[in-house]
Amino acid sequence: MRTRPPIHRTAALGASLLLVGVLGACTSASPDDTPKESPTDSSDALRHFYEQDLAFEPCEPYATKPSDEELFANEQFECARMEAPLDYDDPDGETVSIALLRSPAKGEPVGSLLTNPGGPGFPGMNFAALIALLGPESPVAERFDLIGFDPRGVGASQPALDCYTDAERDDPAMAEKHLLGGWTAQDVRQWMEQCAERSGGEQVLAHVGTRDAARDMDVLRAVLGDDRLSFLGTSYGSRLGAVYAEMFPENVRALVLDGAMDPYANSAERRASQFAGLQRSFEMMGASCTEEADCPLGSDPETVTERFQDIVRPLIENPVPAGDGRELGFTHAVDGVIAGLYAKSRWPDIIEGIREIGDGRGDTLIGLYDGYYERDADGSYSNSIEATQAINCLDEDRHTAEQETALLRATLDAAPFLDPGLPIAETRNLCEAWPVEPTLGYPYATDIEGLPDTLTVTVTGDPVTPYEGGTRLAEALGGSLLTVEGEQHGVALIAGNACVDDIVADYLVNLTSPPADARCTLE
Repeated sequence: MRTRPPIHRTAALGASLLLVGVLGACTSASPDDTPKESPTDSSDALRHFYEQDLAFEPCEPYATKPSDEELFANEQFECARMEAPLDYDDPDGETVSIALLRSPAKGEPVGSLLTNPGGPGFPGMNFAALIALLGPESPVAERFDLIGFDPRGVGASQPALDCYTDAERDDPAMAEKHLLGGWTAQDVRQWMEQCAERSGGEQVLAHVGTRDAARDMDVLRAVLGDDRLSFLGTSYGSRLGAVYAEMFPENVRALVLDGAMDPYANSAERRASQFAGLQRSFEMMGASCTEEADCPLGSDPETVTERFQDIVRPLIENPVPAGDGRELGFTHAVDGVIAGLYAKSRWPDIIEGIREIGDGRGDTLIGLYDGYYERDADGSYSNSIEATQAINCLDEDRHTAEQETALLRATLDAAPFLDPGLPIAETRNLCEAWPVEPTLGYPYATDIEGLPDTLTVTVTGDPVTPYEGGTRLAEALGGSLLTVEGEQHGVALIAGNACVDDIVADYLVNLTSPPADARCTLE
Protein backbone atom coordinates (compact mmCIF):
# COMPACT_ATOMS: atom_id res chain seq x y z
CA MET A 1 0.00 0.00 0.00
CA ARG A 2 1.55 3.22 -1.09
CA THR A 3 0.75 5.07 2.10
CA ARG A 4 2.44 2.50 4.34
CA PRO A 5 6.06 1.47 4.90
CA PRO A 6 7.19 -1.03 2.24
CA ILE A 7 7.30 -3.90 4.72
CA HIS A 8 3.49 -3.87 4.83
CA ARG A 9 3.02 -3.83 1.07
CA THR A 10 1.32 -7.23 1.35
CA ALA A 11 -2.00 -5.62 2.24
CA ALA A 12 -2.17 -3.70 -1.02
CA LEU A 13 -0.84 -6.52 -3.15
CA GLY A 14 -3.45 -8.95 -1.92
CA ALA A 15 -6.25 -6.44 -1.86
CA SER A 16 -7.98 -7.25 -5.09
CA LEU A 17 -8.80 -10.76 -3.94
CA LEU A 18 -11.52 -9.10 -1.90
CA LEU A 19 -12.98 -7.46 -4.98
CA VAL A 20 -14.63 -10.75 -5.88
CA GLY A 21 -17.19 -9.58 -3.35
CA VAL A 22 -16.95 -5.80 -3.18
CA LEU A 23 -17.27 -5.21 -6.91
CA GLY A 24 -19.83 -7.90 -7.59
CA ALA A 25 -17.49 -9.83 -9.88
CA CYS A 26 -18.37 -13.25 -11.19
CA THR A 27 -19.07 -16.04 -8.75
CA SER A 28 -17.96 -19.61 -8.50
CA ALA A 29 -18.05 -22.25 -11.19
CA SER A 30 -19.74 -25.55 -10.46
CA PRO A 31 -17.80 -28.78 -10.95
CA ASP A 32 -20.52 -30.17 -13.21
CA ASP A 33 -20.53 -27.34 -15.75
CA THR A 34 -16.87 -27.07 -16.68
CA PRO A 35 -14.65 -30.12 -17.08
CA LYS A 36 -11.01 -29.56 -16.24
CA GLU A 37 -9.00 -29.29 -19.43
CA SER A 38 -5.78 -31.20 -19.92
CA PRO A 39 -2.68 -29.07 -20.49
CA THR A 40 -0.89 -29.18 -23.80
CA ASP A 41 2.75 -30.06 -23.26
CA SER A 42 5.78 -28.77 -25.14
CA SER A 43 5.02 -30.81 -28.25
CA ASP A 44 5.95 -29.70 -31.75
CA ALA A 45 3.08 -27.19 -31.86
CA LEU A 46 4.36 -25.34 -28.80
CA ARG A 47 8.07 -26.10 -29.08
CA HIS A 48 9.11 -22.67 -30.33
CA PHE A 49 7.43 -21.06 -27.31
CA TYR A 50 9.17 -23.40 -24.87
CA GLU A 51 12.54 -22.94 -26.58
CA GLN A 52 12.49 -19.15 -27.08
CA ASP A 53 15.34 -17.00 -25.80
CA LEU A 54 14.64 -14.10 -23.47
CA ALA A 55 16.37 -10.78 -24.17
CA PHE A 56 16.87 -9.08 -20.79
CA GLU A 57 17.27 -5.32 -20.69
CA PRO A 58 16.87 -2.38 -18.25
CA CYS A 59 13.44 -2.23 -16.63
CA GLU A 60 12.57 1.49 -16.94
CA PRO A 61 10.44 1.08 -20.09
CA TYR A 62 8.31 -1.55 -18.32
CA ALA A 63 6.92 0.83 -15.69
CA THR A 64 3.21 1.32 -16.37
CA LYS A 65 2.49 3.75 -13.55
CA PRO A 66 4.46 6.62 -11.98
CA SER A 67 4.85 4.83 -8.65
CA ASP A 68 6.96 2.10 -10.29
CA GLU A 69 9.32 4.35 -12.25
CA GLU A 70 11.92 4.75 -9.49
CA LEU A 71 11.71 1.08 -8.52
CA PHE A 72 12.22 -0.09 -12.09
CA ALA A 73 15.22 2.24 -12.50
CA ASN A 74 17.17 0.13 -9.98
CA GLU A 75 20.08 -1.42 -11.87
CA GLN A 76 19.92 -4.68 -9.91
CA PHE A 77 16.76 -5.60 -11.84
CA GLU A 78 16.51 -6.70 -15.46
CA CYS A 79 13.39 -7.19 -17.55
CA ALA A 80 12.24 -9.08 -20.63
CA ARG A 81 9.18 -10.20 -22.57
CA MET A 82 8.08 -13.77 -23.20
CA GLU A 83 5.79 -14.76 -26.04
CA ALA A 84 2.92 -17.19 -25.45
CA PRO A 85 -0.09 -18.22 -27.53
CA LEU A 86 -3.26 -16.31 -26.81
CA ASP A 87 -5.14 -19.60 -27.19
CA TYR A 88 -3.12 -22.71 -26.34
CA ASP A 89 -5.48 -24.73 -28.54
CA ASP A 90 -4.42 -22.53 -31.48
CA PRO A 91 -0.65 -22.13 -31.05
CA ASP A 92 -0.26 -20.75 -34.58
CA GLY A 93 -2.71 -17.94 -33.91
CA GLU A 94 -2.41 -14.66 -32.02
CA THR A 95 0.13 -14.32 -29.23
CA VAL A 96 0.46 -12.46 -25.93
CA SER A 97 3.55 -10.80 -24.49
CA ILE A 98 4.27 -11.57 -20.83
CA ALA A 99 6.42 -8.95 -19.09
CA LEU A 100 8.80 -10.16 -16.39
CA LEU A 101 11.42 -8.82 -14.01
CA ARG A 102 14.43 -10.72 -12.69
CA SER A 103 16.53 -10.00 -9.64
CA PRO A 104 19.53 -12.30 -10.16
CA ALA A 105 20.68 -14.55 -7.33
CA LYS A 106 23.51 -13.05 -5.30
CA GLY A 107 25.23 -16.43 -4.94
CA GLU A 108 25.19 -19.84 -6.59
CA PRO A 109 21.59 -20.15 -7.82
CA VAL A 110 19.30 -23.08 -7.13
CA GLY A 111 17.23 -21.81 -10.04
CA SER A 112 14.41 -19.33 -10.54
CA LEU A 113 11.65 -18.54 -8.03
CA LEU A 114 8.48 -17.34 -9.76
CA THR A 115 6.28 -15.12 -7.61
CA ASN A 116 2.70 -13.81 -7.74
CA PRO A 117 1.25 -11.19 -5.35
CA GLY A 118 -2.46 -11.95 -5.68
CA GLY A 119 -5.54 -10.45 -7.19
CA PRO A 120 -6.40 -11.83 -9.57
CA GLY A 121 -5.13 -8.90 -11.58
CA PHE A 122 -2.27 -7.47 -9.55
CA PRO A 123 1.02 -6.95 -11.43
CA GLY A 124 3.87 -9.15 -10.24
CA MET A 125 7.01 -7.49 -11.57
CA ASN A 126 7.19 -5.10 -8.64
CA PHE A 127 6.44 -7.94 -6.20
CA ALA A 128 9.70 -9.74 -6.96
CA ALA A 129 11.53 -6.40 -6.74
CA LEU A 130 9.96 -5.77 -3.33
CA ILE A 131 10.98 -9.21 -2.03
CA ALA A 132 14.55 -8.57 -3.20
CA LEU A 133 14.74 -5.15 -1.55
CA LEU A 134 13.10 -6.22 1.73
CA GLY A 135 15.37 -9.24 2.19
CA PRO A 136 18.68 -8.56 0.46
CA GLU A 137 20.50 -10.94 2.84
CA SER A 138 17.81 -13.62 2.71
CA PRO A 139 18.85 -17.14 1.66
CA VAL A 140 16.05 -16.88 -0.91
CA ALA A 141 17.61 -13.79 -2.55
CA GLU A 142 21.02 -15.44 -2.24
CA ARG A 143 20.10 -18.71 -3.95
CA PHE A 144 17.28 -17.84 -6.38
CA ASP A 145 16.79 -15.61 -9.38
CA LEU A 146 13.65 -13.84 -8.15
CA ILE A 147 11.11 -13.59 -10.97
CA GLY A 148 8.07 -11.34 -10.99
CA PHE A 149 5.75 -11.40 -13.98
CA ASP A 150 2.63 -9.50 -14.91
CA PRO A 151 0.09 -12.23 -15.81
CA ARG A 152 -1.55 -12.03 -19.20
CA GLY A 153 -3.80 -8.99 -19.45
CA VAL A 154 -2.16 -7.32 -16.44
CA GLY A 155 0.21 -4.37 -16.08
CA ALA A 156 3.00 -4.29 -18.64
CA SER A 157 1.95 -7.52 -20.35
CA GLN A 158 0.30 -7.05 -23.72
CA PRO A 159 -2.49 -6.81 -24.65
CA ALA A 160 -3.53 -5.28 -21.32
CA LEU A 161 -7.07 -5.42 -20.05
CA ASP A 162 -8.72 -2.01 -20.07
CA CYS A 163 -12.39 -1.65 -19.20
CA TYR A 164 -12.64 1.82 -17.63
CA THR A 165 -11.32 5.33 -18.07
CA ASP A 166 -9.70 6.96 -15.04
CA ALA A 167 -12.70 9.31 -14.84
CA GLU A 168 -15.04 6.32 -14.66
CA ARG A 169 -12.91 4.84 -11.91
CA ASP A 170 -13.13 8.09 -9.92
CA ASP A 171 -16.92 8.31 -10.29
CA PRO A 172 -18.50 7.50 -6.89
CA ALA A 173 -21.75 6.54 -8.63
CA MET A 174 -20.02 3.54 -10.21
CA ALA A 175 -18.63 2.38 -6.87
CA GLU A 176 -22.07 2.73 -5.29
CA LYS A 177 -23.56 0.61 -8.05
CA HIS A 178 -21.09 -2.16 -7.32
CA LEU A 179 -22.03 -1.99 -3.65
CA LEU A 180 -25.81 -1.62 -3.99
CA GLY A 181 -26.54 -3.30 -7.31
CA GLY A 182 -28.65 -2.06 -10.19
CA TRP A 183 -26.69 -3.51 -13.11
CA THR A 184 -29.06 -4.15 -16.00
CA ALA A 185 -28.67 -6.55 -18.92
CA GLN A 186 -27.80 -3.56 -21.10
CA ASP A 187 -25.21 -2.35 -18.56
CA VAL A 188 -23.31 -5.65 -18.48
CA ARG A 189 -23.45 -6.00 -22.27
CA GLN A 190 -22.04 -2.49 -22.71
CA TRP A 191 -19.36 -3.19 -20.11
CA MET A 192 -18.22 -6.36 -21.90
CA GLU A 193 -18.18 -4.57 -25.25
CA GLN A 194 -16.15 -1.71 -23.79
CA CYS A 195 -13.68 -4.18 -22.28
CA ALA A 196 -13.34 -5.96 -25.62
CA GLU A 197 -12.92 -2.74 -27.61
CA ARG A 198 -10.27 -1.33 -25.25
CA SER A 199 -8.43 -4.64 -24.65
CA GLY A 200 -7.98 -6.12 -28.11
CA GLY A 201 -11.22 -7.91 -28.83
CA GLU A 202 -13.45 -10.64 -27.45
CA GLN A 203 -10.79 -13.26 -28.18
CA VAL A 204 -8.56 -11.60 -25.57
CA LEU A 205 -11.36 -11.65 -23.01
CA ALA A 206 -11.79 -15.38 -23.64
CA HIS A 207 -8.21 -16.24 -22.67
CA VAL A 208 -7.18 -14.44 -19.49
CA GLY A 209 -8.22 -17.04 -16.90
CA THR A 210 -6.12 -18.82 -14.31
CA ARG A 211 -5.66 -21.92 -16.46
CA ASP A 212 -4.21 -19.74 -19.24
CA ALA A 213 -1.87 -18.07 -16.73
CA ALA A 214 -0.76 -21.45 -15.35
CA ARG A 215 0.21 -22.54 -18.86
CA ASP A 216 2.19 -19.32 -19.27
CA MET A 217 4.03 -20.18 -16.05
CA ASP A 218 5.08 -23.52 -17.47
CA VAL A 219 6.47 -21.88 -20.60
CA LEU A 220 8.25 -19.34 -18.39
CA ARG A 221 9.72 -22.14 -16.27
CA ALA A 222 11.19 -23.73 -19.38
CA VAL A 223 12.60 -20.59 -20.99
CA LEU A 224 14.27 -19.65 -17.69
CA GLY A 225 16.08 -22.98 -17.84
CA ASP A 226 14.37 -24.72 -14.92
CA ASP A 227 13.45 -28.40 -15.18
CA ARG A 228 10.96 -27.93 -12.34
CA LEU A 229 9.11 -24.92 -10.98
CA SER A 230 9.74 -23.16 -7.67
CA PHE A 231 6.92 -20.72 -6.89
CA LEU A 232 5.71 -18.35 -4.18
CA GLY A 233 2.09 -17.24 -4.53
CA THR A 234 0.25 -14.96 -2.11
CA SER A 235 -3.56 -14.67 -1.84
CA TYR A 236 -4.94 -15.37 -5.35
CA GLY A 237 -1.38 -16.46 -6.13
CA SER A 238 -2.12 -19.53 -4.00
CA ARG A 239 -4.90 -20.43 -6.46
CA LEU A 240 -2.59 -19.91 -9.42
CA GLY A 241 0.05 -22.13 -7.84
CA ALA A 242 -2.45 -24.83 -6.91
CA VAL A 243 -3.89 -24.88 -10.44
CA TYR A 244 -0.37 -25.17 -11.84
CA ALA A 245 0.19 -28.14 -9.53
CA GLU A 246 -2.99 -29.76 -10.84
CA MET A 247 -2.04 -29.20 -14.48
CA PHE A 248 1.71 -29.86 -14.29
CA PRO A 249 2.44 -31.93 -11.15
CA GLU A 250 5.49 -33.53 -12.73
CA ASN A 251 7.04 -30.08 -13.24
CA VAL A 252 6.77 -28.91 -9.60
CA ARG A 253 9.85 -28.55 -7.43
CA ALA A 254 8.49 -26.39 -4.58
CA LEU A 255 5.32 -24.36 -3.98
CA VAL A 256 4.78 -21.83 -1.18
CA LEU A 257 1.10 -20.88 -1.05
CA ASP A 258 0.57 -17.94 1.31
CA GLY A 259 -2.71 -16.36 2.42
CA ALA A 260 -4.26 -19.39 0.80
CA MET A 261 -7.63 -19.73 -0.90
CA ASP A 262 -9.85 -22.74 -0.21
CA PRO A 263 -10.00 -24.89 -3.37
CA TYR A 264 -13.30 -26.44 -2.28
CA ALA A 265 -15.28 -23.25 -1.54
CA ASN A 266 -17.57 -21.89 -4.23
CA SER A 267 -17.73 -18.13 -4.55
CA ALA A 268 -20.88 -17.69 -2.49
CA GLU A 269 -19.23 -19.59 0.37
CA ARG A 270 -15.94 -17.75 -0.13
CA ARG A 271 -17.61 -14.35 -0.23
CA ALA A 272 -19.51 -15.10 2.96
CA SER A 273 -16.32 -16.13 4.77
CA GLN A 274 -14.41 -13.12 3.45
CA PHE A 275 -16.95 -10.61 4.64
CA ALA A 276 -17.46 -12.36 7.95
CA GLY A 277 -13.69 -12.16 8.35
CA LEU A 278 -13.70 -8.46 7.54
CA GLN A 279 -16.46 -7.84 10.09
CA ARG A 280 -14.46 -9.75 12.70
CA SER A 281 -11.35 -7.68 11.95
CA PHE A 282 -13.37 -4.46 12.01
CA GLU A 283 -14.78 -5.33 15.42
CA MET A 284 -11.31 -6.18 16.74
CA MET A 285 -9.97 -2.90 15.39
CA GLY A 286 -12.93 -1.09 16.95
CA ALA A 287 -12.40 -2.83 20.29
CA SER A 288 -8.77 -1.73 20.31
CA CYS A 289 -9.94 1.81 19.61
CA THR A 290 -12.35 1.82 22.56
CA GLU A 291 -9.40 1.36 24.89
CA GLU A 292 -8.25 4.86 23.93
CA ALA A 293 -9.65 7.88 25.72
CA ASP A 294 -10.53 9.75 22.51
CA CYS A 295 -11.75 6.85 20.36
CA PRO A 296 -14.11 8.14 17.63
CA LEU A 297 -16.07 4.86 17.90
CA GLY A 298 -16.90 5.39 21.56
CA SER A 299 -16.05 3.31 24.62
CA ASP A 300 -18.26 0.24 24.15
CA PRO A 301 -16.80 -2.55 21.93
CA GLU A 302 -20.33 -3.89 21.38
CA THR A 303 -21.48 -0.75 19.53
CA VAL A 304 -18.53 0.11 17.27
CA THR A 305 -20.37 -0.95 14.10
CA GLU A 306 -23.35 1.27 14.90
CA ARG A 307 -21.09 4.19 15.77
CA PHE A 308 -19.21 3.75 12.52
CA GLN A 309 -22.46 3.70 10.54
CA ASP A 310 -23.50 6.94 12.24
CA ILE A 311 -20.22 8.53 11.14
CA VAL A 312 -19.98 7.35 7.53
CA ARG A 313 -23.58 7.14 6.32
CA PRO A 314 -23.94 10.95 6.18
CA LEU A 315 -21.11 10.91 3.59
CA ILE A 316 -23.61 9.53 1.07
CA GLU A 317 -25.24 12.94 0.80
CA ASN A 318 -22.48 15.12 2.24
CA PRO A 319 -18.93 14.03 1.34
CA VAL A 320 -16.05 15.79 3.08
CA PRO A 321 -12.96 17.43 1.52
CA ALA A 322 -10.00 15.07 1.08
CA GLY A 323 -7.24 17.25 -0.39
CA ASP A 324 -6.26 18.14 -3.97
CA GLY A 325 -9.83 19.09 -4.77
CA ARG A 326 -11.14 15.61 -4.01
CA GLU A 327 -13.91 14.47 -1.68
CA LEU A 328 -14.39 11.45 0.53
CA GLY A 329 -17.80 9.85 0.09
CA PHE A 330 -19.28 6.74 1.67
CA THR A 331 -17.87 4.13 -0.72
CA HIS A 332 -14.37 5.60 -0.69
CA ALA A 333 -14.48 5.72 3.10
CA VAL A 334 -15.46 2.08 3.57
CA ASP A 335 -12.96 0.97 0.93
CA GLY A 336 -10.26 2.87 2.81
CA VAL A 337 -11.23 1.06 6.01
CA ILE A 338 -11.14 -2.28 4.20
CA ALA A 339 -7.62 -1.51 2.98
CA GLY A 340 -6.49 -0.90 6.54
CA LEU A 341 -8.01 -4.14 7.80
CA TYR A 342 -5.53 -6.22 5.80
CA ALA A 343 -2.89 -5.79 8.51
CA LYS A 344 -3.16 -4.97 12.21
CA SER A 345 -0.34 -2.46 11.80
CA ARG A 346 -2.75 -0.27 9.81
CA TRP A 347 -5.48 -0.12 12.44
CA PRO A 348 -4.18 3.23 13.82
CA ASP A 349 -4.59 4.72 10.34
CA ILE A 350 -8.20 3.54 10.18
CA ILE A 351 -8.92 5.08 13.57
CA GLU A 352 -7.28 8.35 12.57
CA GLY A 353 -9.26 8.36 9.32
CA ILE A 354 -12.54 7.87 11.16
CA ARG A 355 -11.59 10.65 13.58
CA GLU A 356 -10.86 12.98 10.65
CA ILE A 357 -14.38 12.53 9.27
CA GLY A 358 -15.69 14.00 12.51
CA ASP A 359 -13.42 16.98 11.87
CA GLY A 360 -14.77 17.37 8.35
CA ARG A 361 -11.78 15.86 6.52
CA GLY A 362 -11.12 12.66 4.58
CA ASP A 363 -7.40 12.75 3.75
CA THR A 364 -6.29 9.59 5.55
CA LEU A 365 -9.04 7.31 4.29
CA ILE A 366 -8.73 8.62 0.72
CA GLY A 367 -5.02 7.82 0.96
CA LEU A 368 -5.80 4.26 2.03
CA TYR A 369 -8.30 4.02 -0.82
CA ASP A 370 -5.70 5.21 -3.33
CA GLY A 371 -3.21 2.59 -2.23
CA TYR A 372 -5.84 -0.13 -2.28
CA TYR A 373 -6.97 0.68 -5.83
CA GLU A 374 -3.51 1.65 -7.17
CA ARG A 375 -4.43 5.25 -7.91
CA ASP A 376 -1.40 7.48 -8.43
CA ALA A 377 -1.10 11.13 -7.49
CA ASP A 378 -1.74 12.19 -11.08
CA GLY A 379 -5.17 10.55 -10.99
CA SER A 380 -4.22 7.53 -13.09
CA TYR A 381 -5.11 3.99 -12.05
CA SER A 382 -3.42 0.72 -12.80
CA ASN A 383 -5.56 -1.80 -14.66
CA SER A 384 -5.75 -4.13 -11.65
CA ILE A 385 -9.48 -3.73 -11.04
CA GLU A 386 -10.57 -4.44 -14.60
CA ALA A 387 -8.10 -7.34 -14.70
CA THR A 388 -9.62 -8.69 -11.49
CA GLN A 389 -13.09 -8.58 -12.98
CA ALA A 390 -12.12 -10.01 -16.38
CA ILE A 391 -10.11 -12.90 -14.90
CA ASN A 392 -12.95 -13.70 -12.53
CA CYS A 393 -15.30 -13.87 -15.50
CA LEU A 394 -13.35 -16.96 -16.56
CA ASP A 395 -12.65 -18.34 -13.10
CA GLU A 396 -16.10 -17.95 -11.57
CA ASP A 397 -19.67 -19.05 -12.21
CA ARG A 398 -22.52 -16.72 -13.19
CA HIS A 399 -25.57 -16.39 -11.03
CA THR A 400 -29.02 -15.36 -12.11
CA ALA A 401 -30.15 -11.84 -11.29
CA GLU A 402 -32.14 -13.20 -8.37
CA GLN A 403 -29.13 -15.08 -7.00
CA GLU A 404 -26.78 -12.14 -7.54
CA THR A 405 -29.12 -9.75 -5.75
CA ALA A 406 -29.50 -12.15 -2.84
CA LEU A 407 -25.72 -12.48 -2.65
CA LEU A 408 -25.31 -8.72 -2.37
CA ARG A 409 -27.76 -8.67 0.52
CA ALA A 410 -25.93 -11.56 2.19
CA THR A 411 -22.65 -9.67 1.83
CA LEU A 412 -23.97 -6.69 3.78
CA ASP A 413 -25.54 -8.98 6.35
CA ALA A 414 -22.14 -10.62 6.91
CA ALA A 415 -20.32 -7.26 7.16
CA PRO A 416 -22.79 -4.66 8.46
CA PHE A 417 -20.07 -2.05 8.92
CA LEU A 418 -20.24 -1.73 5.10
CA ASP A 419 -24.02 -1.30 5.00
CA PRO A 420 -25.04 2.18 3.78
CA GLY A 421 -28.58 1.68 5.03
CA LEU A 422 -30.06 1.94 1.54
CA PRO A 423 -32.13 -0.64 -0.35
CA ILE A 424 -30.42 -3.20 -2.59
CA ALA A 425 -31.49 -2.93 -6.23
CA GLU A 426 -31.99 -5.98 -8.42
CA THR A 427 -28.76 -6.57 -10.26
CA ARG A 428 -27.31 -8.72 -13.02
CA ASN A 429 -24.07 -10.63 -12.77
CA LEU A 430 -21.33 -8.42 -14.20
CA CYS A 431 -19.98 -11.30 -16.33
CA GLU A 432 -23.34 -12.28 -17.80
CA ALA A 433 -22.44 -11.15 -21.34
CA TRP A 434 -18.89 -12.53 -21.37
CA PRO A 435 -18.07 -14.19 -24.72
CA VAL A 436 -17.19 -17.61 -23.25
CA GLU A 437 -18.15 -19.80 -20.31
CA PRO A 438 -15.89 -20.10 -17.23
CA THR A 439 -12.87 -22.38 -17.55
CA LEU A 440 -11.57 -23.02 -14.03
CA GLY A 441 -14.01 -25.46 -12.42
CA TYR A 442 -14.56 -26.21 -8.71
CA PRO A 443 -13.13 -27.83 -6.74
CA TYR A 444 -9.67 -27.59 -8.22
CA ALA A 445 -6.27 -29.02 -7.24
CA THR A 446 -7.64 -32.16 -5.61
CA ASP A 447 -6.49 -35.80 -5.95
CA ILE A 448 -3.21 -34.84 -7.63
CA GLU A 449 -0.84 -37.74 -8.14
CA GLY A 450 2.94 -37.43 -8.09
CA LEU A 451 3.07 -33.97 -6.49
CA PRO A 452 6.10 -33.18 -4.28
CA ASP A 453 5.55 -31.71 -0.84
CA THR A 454 4.12 -28.20 -0.86
CA LEU A 455 4.04 -25.55 1.89
CA THR A 456 0.83 -23.68 2.69
CA VAL A 457 1.15 -20.65 5.00
CA THR A 458 -2.04 -19.46 6.68
CA VAL A 459 -2.70 -16.83 9.37
CA THR A 460 -5.21 -17.47 12.16
CA GLY A 461 -6.73 -13.98 11.87
CA ASP A 462 -6.52 -13.48 8.11
CA PRO A 463 -9.50 -11.20 7.30
CA VAL A 464 -10.09 -12.35 3.69
CA THR A 465 -8.64 -15.84 3.26
CA PRO A 466 -9.63 -17.50 6.52
CA TYR A 467 -7.31 -19.89 8.30
CA GLU A 468 -9.57 -22.87 7.69
CA GLY A 469 -9.32 -22.37 3.93
CA GLY A 470 -5.55 -22.65 4.15
CA THR A 471 -5.78 -25.89 6.08
CA ARG A 472 -8.12 -27.28 3.42
CA LEU A 473 -5.71 -26.35 0.64
CA ALA A 474 -2.83 -28.06 2.45
CA GLU A 475 -5.00 -31.13 2.89
CA ALA A 476 -6.08 -31.13 -0.77
CA LEU A 477 -2.45 -31.00 -1.90
CA GLY A 478 -1.29 -33.49 0.72
CA GLY A 479 1.33 -30.92 1.70
CA SER A 480 2.82 -29.22 4.75
CA LEU A 481 1.11 -26.44 6.73
CA LEU A 482 2.62 -23.49 8.59
CA THR A 483 0.22 -21.83 11.04
CA VAL A 484 0.90 -18.18 11.83
CA GLU A 485 -0.75 -16.52 14.82
CA GLY A 486 -1.76 -12.97 14.00
CA GLU A 487 -4.02 -10.51 12.22
CA GLN A 488 -2.81 -10.06 8.65
CA HIS A 489 -3.32 -11.19 5.07
CA GLY A 490 -0.12 -12.62 3.55
CA VAL A 491 3.18 -12.93 5.42
CA ALA A 492 5.82 -14.95 3.54
CA LEU A 493 9.00 -12.95 2.73
CA ILE A 494 7.16 -9.61 2.87
CA ALA A 495 6.08 -9.14 6.50
CA GLY A 496 9.53 -9.13 8.09
CA ASN A 497 8.80 -12.09 10.37
CA ALA A 498 11.99 -14.11 10.93
CA CYS A 499 10.16 -17.27 12.03
CA VAL A 500 8.07 -17.41 8.86
CA ASP A 501 10.90 -16.39 6.56
CA ASP A 502 13.34 -18.95 7.97
CA ILE A 503 10.86 -21.80 7.49
CA VAL A 504 9.98 -20.65 3.99
CA ALA A 505 13.65 -20.24 3.03
CA ASP A 506 14.58 -23.70 4.38
CA TYR A 507 11.77 -25.23 2.37
CA LEU A 508 12.55 -23.36 -0.85
CA VAL A 509 16.35 -23.71 -0.75
CA ASN A 510 16.77 -27.11 0.89
CA LEU A 511 13.33 -28.67 0.29
CA THR A 512 13.09 -29.19 4.06
CA SER A 513 9.48 -29.19 5.21
CA PRO A 514 8.50 -27.92 8.67
CA PRO A 515 7.11 -30.29 11.32
CA ALA A 516 3.36 -30.87 11.39
CA ASP A 517 2.89 -28.58 14.41
CA ALA A 518 4.98 -25.69 13.05
CA ARG A 519 3.74 -22.29 14.27
CA CYS A 520 4.94 -18.70 14.12
CA THR A 521 3.59 -15.53 15.72
CA LEU A 522 3.31 -12.04 14.27
CA GLU A 523 4.22 -9.16 16.55
